[in-house]
Amino acid sequence: MTVEIAPSIEQPDTGLVQDLRPSPNHGERRGHARVDTLILHYTGMPAGRGLDMAERAIRWLAAPESQVSCHYVVAEDGRITQMVAESRRAWHAGVSSWMGDSDINSRSVGIEIAHPGHPWDLAKAPDADPAEPAPVHPGYCDFPAVQIDAVTRLAADIVARNGIVAERVLAHSDVAPGRKRDPGERFPWAQLAQSGVGLWLDPEPVGGGRFMTRGDRGEPVAAMQALFGLYGYGIEIDGVFDERTADVVAAFQRHWRPALVDGVADQSTVTTLHRLLRACRLADAA
Repeated sequence: MTVEIAPSIEQPDTGLVQDLRPSPNHGERRGHARVDTLILHYTGMPAGRGLDMAERAIRWLAAPESQVSCHYVVAEDGRITQMVAESRRAWHAGVSSWMGDSDINSRSVGIEIAHPGHPWDLAKAPDADPAEPAPVHPGYCDFPAVQIDAVTRLAADIVARNGIVAERVLAHSDVAPGRKRDPGERFPWAQLAQSGVGLWLDPEPVGGGRFMTRGDRGEPVAAMQALFGLYGYGIEIDGVFDERTADVVAAFQRHWRPALVDGVADQSTVTTLHRLLRACRLADAA
């Protein structure tokens, strides 16, 4: 039996790429004629084992045993590395869903941003050496300006070449609520939108008013779930504010109402969701 060896990237898909580091973890795109989604991630791997954040992530994404990959990695200093050709299905989104589609990898390009991510137990890092003491996570921090500038330029290039509409520039946490938190509430979505990448609107300020939370049931919960589903989130419309619903609310807050991420559907969250849906309808009609 012959095992197919993944081909190397012979040339980058964009002139913004400064390095090619092919990953074997990819395959054919399934069932989609073209890419229509851009997913932004953070690597969630702090510097360690004598490597900076980007290099550590790249080595893991290039390891066959990792079974993960991405199309691009953007280092802290803005250096852009391509690992999988855009024509190929990289393994970056995992178990995910958007607009009823559960194969996000087949229709998306994935950008990994070198960043330590939210705190977690580094002893459980997939590339950890059990002989070495586990370092302490440095904490969730802001993204360097030079890195965000590079991400913005790369994302603008990708969406322009692939015709990706603004509402399909998404966070990993959008397509995998509860399972993923990246790139998180400190990611500057507004800055990307100002450069023509993705959507942004100023969220309704956090304040008082009615709210829904875990354990609530009834038509108001079902109506709210329907709105989240209309925007694209994978959510069951059953009128029960369960853990999955809270995960979706928190994912929405990370992207659209980052001042408070608590999974509670307060007035600020629901009003921001209504305004976002109106903005999307206006964009579709333009």
